[in-house]
Amino acid sequence: MSDERTSPLRPRDPRRLGSYELLSRLGEGGMGTVYLARSAAGVLVAVKMVRADLAPDDAFRRRFRSEVNRVRQVPPFCTAEVLDADPDHEQPYLVVEYVDGPSLAEVVEERGPLTASNLHSVAIGVATALTAIHGAGVIHRDLKPRNVLLAPGSPKVIDFGIARALEATSAHTHTDQMVGTVAYMAPERFGPDLDVPLTPAADVFAWGGVVAYAGTGRTPFSADSPPATAARILTQPPDLSGLSGPLRELIGHALEKDPANRPSARELLDLLVDGPQRPAASGAALDHQPGLRFAAQEAQAVTGVHAAGQLTAVTAAPTLVGYSENAIVTQPVPTSPAAADTPFTHDPTPRRPWVLPVAVILLVIAMLAVGGVMATLWPNGNVSTGATVDPRADEREETVLLADPLTAQRLWHATSVEKEQAGCSFDGGLVVSRATRGVFRCRGPEDYEPPDVQAEVKVRLLAPDSCASIWMRFAQNRGYQVRVCERNVYVGTHKSTSTEVYKTFPLDERPIDVGAPATLITVSIVGETLEVLRDGELLGAVPVQDKDIRGGRVVLGIFTERSAPVKGPYQVAFNDIKIWPIDR
Repeated sequence: MSDERTSPLRPRDPRRLGSYELLSRLGEGGMGTVYLARSAAGVLVAVKMVRADLAPDDAFRRRFRSEVNRVRQVPPFCTAEVLDADPDHEQPYLVVEYVDGPSLAEVVEERGPLTASNLHSVAIGVATALTAIHGAGVIHRDLKPRNVLLAPGSPKVIDFGIARALEATSAHTHTDQMVGTVAYMAPERFGPDLDVPLTPAADVFAWGGVVAYAGTGRTPFSADSPPATAARILTQPPDLSGLSGPLRELIGHALEKDPANRPSARELLDLLVDGPQRPAASGAALDHQPGLRFAAQEAQAVTGVHAAGQLTAVTAAPTLVGYSENAIVTQPVPTSPAAADTPFTHDPTPRRPWVLPVAVILLVIAMLAVGGVMATLWPNGNVSTGATVDPRADEREETVLLADPLTAQRLWHATSVEKEQAGCSFDGGLVVSRATRGVFRCRGPEDYEPPDVQAEVKVRLLAPDSCASIWMRFAQNRGYQVRVCERNVYVGTHKSTSTEVYKTFPLDERPIDVGAPATLITVSIVGETLEVLRDGELLGAVPVQDKDIRGGRVVLGIFTERSAPVKGPYQVAFNDIKIWPIDR
């Protein structure tokens, strides 16, 4: 990148992050500051340092770690490769390939709409990038002209998937909000159906907006304000004047209101490169840019249509593990047999009207207008809207180590120890009982789990001073213990008959009442950190560094409150346990 697109480091900027020497500033955005840096090997890279207000947020660090692990698996076909990251640094940072070129937004702002050949290069390059991104199970979420860099050889898409790390972060937005740029947001992102997860079709809609902008110098739903733009996205057809031929038709299909009627990124790429009505300018773009041709062919070679009809990598796509509310969603790209009269596997003729109720449209517009959904102008000029979505709607494609509803004997078993006056039985759940103060563990799977796992289980407290206890890495009568009580959650170690509490999380504002409906407890242990969530909200993180506890099983049971009288009875219940591995 030329010197005019960089600026000197400021007095408060760090001079190093990890092993990277910071040279100058490349820009700022919603996530933080971007620096031009040099690696220990002397290679120029771009380092994105997380904003200072996000750094202390444990939930953000967890989400950031999960996102980085995922996007590093995206093949570098027209994308800026993710090279390194340190989520645990005092100032978390991400290292990506340095792309020496201006953004599409800068070029259009300075020179106007692209020529036909350059426009088709962008169309092919971004479709190639989305094919690679979606094939790895990632959704970009914030595709826009500033995230497309016009590098020598081929365009490069940056910042894919990272927008998810900013969502549901207390320092940025609420847990039921999302990050995006209004002009490129698909209509379903404003929709009333909170049970519909975000799919790759939203990125395809953004592709249509980005390519239309590149060819005309304006967005296809441009208006005087974000609320007015949102209203046009929801209710009006796109303005594609200035575009013509097959590319205009492709953009029009990508901008369908109904996500089911849009082509997939792979279909866009195939039609641009090999389609029977391939635009002539596409051939010219590929002929003059062998790097772009290679990237497009490679993206086509490593992705294909799975026998079940979903886009997938030829090698097994890595499964999404870790935090259900915090991981990048992996969504199958739906396909159907191609009709004889259309090159799309999706019939571009709407199969059903996609209409939002007028009242909902007016509500969205009104909330955007008054800022009721956190419409915020970021330093880089991007509008972030908090149009609400269900925080649990982004469901992952799970590889569950084990799952048990705990309503009958299956992986866990009924047990009784007369001497202890304690036992485990099934009565609408796994019920653990004790007649006197103390501890009791239920007999469950003997399988050792990986050291880094997440366990999720619903708990109920059925008697006063009773605590639902979850042991992690439990082996040889020792492990880490999470005790969920009426007014406190305790985290510590349990070795034979001795316990040590590392951290107490008080539940003063929202205690768990005896006899109340089930509370969802999620315990995640990664390396030397254990995190506890209650109903999806982070209670906190605790360092766990006991050298005697290295791995083992997940165990369920009861542990009475410290102030409990000698005689009970004491009783808790568990339901719906799931355990996943966590990849670091």
